[in-house]
Amino acid sequence: MLAIIVTTLLLSLLINIFLRKIYLPTIIGYILTGTLIAYLFNLHEAIHNHELKEIAEFGVVFLMFTIGLEFSLAHLKRMKHEVFITGTLQIFLTSSIVFFVTYYALGFEQKSSIIISIVIALSSTAIVLKLLNESGEINRRHGQRAMGILIMQDIAVIPILLIIGFMSGSTDDISSALRNMLVSAVALLAFLWIFGKYILEPFLTQIFKTNSDELFVGSVLFLAIGASYVAHFFGFSYSLGAFVAGMLIAETKYKHQAEADLIPFRDLLLGIFFITVGMQIDFFILIARIHIILALLLGVMVLKFIIIFGLIRVNESKRVSLKTAFSLVQIGEFSLAILELARSNELIAQPYGQIMIATIVLSMIITPLILKHLTPLTDMLQKQEDEQIEHLIDSDGFKNHTVILGFGEFGRNVAAALKEKGEFYLAIENNINTFHAIQKMGEPAIFGNTLKKEVLKKANIQMAKYVIVAIDNPAKLYHVCQTIQQFVDSSKIIVKVHTQHEKNIIAELGISNIIIENDVMSQMVSRLIMKSE
Repeated sequence: MLAIIVTTLLLSLLINIFLRKIYLPTIIGYILTGTLIAYLFNLHEAIHNHELKEIAEFGVVFLMFTIGLEFSLAHLKRMKHEVFITGTLQIFLTSSIVFFVTYYALGFEQKSSIIISIVIALSSTAIVLKLLNESGEINRRHGQRAMGILIMQDIAVIPILLIIGFMSGSTDDISSALRNMLVSAVALLAFLWIFGKYILEPFLTQIFKTNSDELFVGSVLFLAIGASYVAHFFGFSYSLGAFVAGMLIAETKYKHQAEADLIPFRDLLLGIFFITVGMQIDFFILIARIHIILALLLGVMVLKFIIIFGLIRVNESKRVSLKTAFSLVQIGEFSLAILELARSNELIAQPYGQIMIATIVLSMIITPLILKHLTPLTDMLQKQEDEQIEHLIDSDGFKNHTVILGFGEFGRNVAAALKEKGEFYLAIENNINTFHAIQKMGEPAIFGNTLKKEVLKKANIQMAKYVIVAIDNPAKLYHVCQTIQQFVDSSKIIVKVHTQHEKNIIAELGISNIIIENDVMSQMVSRLIMKSE
């Protein structure tokens, strides 16, 4: 076992170092590592190990927990259309079409057709949300639409498991099973709501008063894993419980600290999850049936693209609809679990199962490449219109100018002060509504994600006199500062933060010009009090 662990770590490091040099995501490296390890140590049987799969699944659990931290109950309420209407229709339409094709056109067995239709309807929460979160696009309109559909797919795990139970003969009374599911759902939500409203914040406050980092980390792990276990106890998925727990903590003042502490565990366990995905690739089946797998992969991606695009296009722009559809064309990780459950209950013929596994894994490998080139792919089908083009002004001639990242209230005040002194400045804004407002004011600005080097280059940032970072997203702030340092010296970077904790994190990058907004306000209030005395 130690030899397997050491070899796995070594291979993942070497493969991912190479992939990062050619700008490919680490997810592909983990999948390739899993494939190589399975053949080196003959571990193909280990992929059916229940304990290993449960450990690996907690990577998705922690991902959903951190996504929940970015949410609130009010936020979910605002997304009810994406989650409950668009998400439900996507699952229903996709699975229905696949079922009719496989059962009536191709003549598959009914049970196999049902399993395949369910499997194809789901997309990858682990890959899509991870990459959208890293790029900051999770807060864009297409990111929100994709997340809404993925949340509904996670909720759909419950009826899917019921369907498999009925088909395997383990559940005889359908009405009784549905009644039990409803009672369990009410009990779970009631328990989590009461805990979140009356116990959670006082509990975290007492933990925080101990000034013990390890106790706080332990409490966050307890809440994430505990909520997952409670959800599983009531018959739901682990990740759904973690998502709800994250939303409850998002209502407290400890959300950012909790997210910062959990990210290392999340990324490590997600790595294990993707390694187990790679272990399921069988090269012999892949080579023998490559023509069938590639045809199936293309057909699935086209079908899901058309359905998702059509559903989103009803109340969204064409560009946002295209980006959402491109993001969700793959088949998801839970589909692998469904196939394994179906195989153990003899609900799907072996050739179909192996072909589907190969198709799923290939679709998951392709997904990071699609998301990395989301904008160019969209540009091929629709030129930028509602988002405007990212480069609306000629910034090539800008020198010794100030670049302002984020045009909120702080950014606007800085811009007004610079304008009054006759200083040139250029704003970069990622919120489309704010960007349109800047345009109406006639201010120099470009639209784009500040994590993208191409956007920074368009602002001629390497020739800037100063760079003002006025981004209100703490999770994104650190990565933005890291990216900027590749273009300008740290002495030219001025960062606005809200708390001392955020300042400490940014200071680790060697940036000294950090303004704590709360401190500035408190100093101004103190001066006013002193003057009045």
